[in-house]
Amino acid sequence: LKRFWEENNMCIFCKIAAGEIPSSKVYEDEFCFAFKDINPQAPVHILLIPKAHIESMNEINDDNAEIIGEVMKAIPKVASLIPELKDGYRVISNCGKNAGQTVFHLHFHILGGSEMGEKIV
Repeated sequence: LKRFWEENNMCIFCKIAAGEIPSSKVYEDEFCFAFKDINPQAPVHILLIPKAHIESMNEINDDNAEIIGEVMKAIPKVASLIPELKDGYRVISNCGKNAGQTVFHLHFHILGGSEMGEKIV
């Protein structure tokens, strides 16, 4: 499915945020949308995306800084909805192919539900 959207120059995360592709929604507001990752890397793995298409961290600028601020404020709101994250969580954003970004729409992985330790990877 991801390949279909990419080949047709359509962003899968934009389609998810618009409700055109089903997802397990966790949170939504005017600026962002959070949903469960379909390939979880931790007991809790939520993706938080801005509704505006911003390709990666490299695309953050004065024009979209307010949106990014609202997305950042949403992270603790999302975490507060999930009891398994009460003792802590990790937030990761991959920026670029070599960092492991596979969908080129800015997104934040909210991970937790178990003790993760000090190592990032």
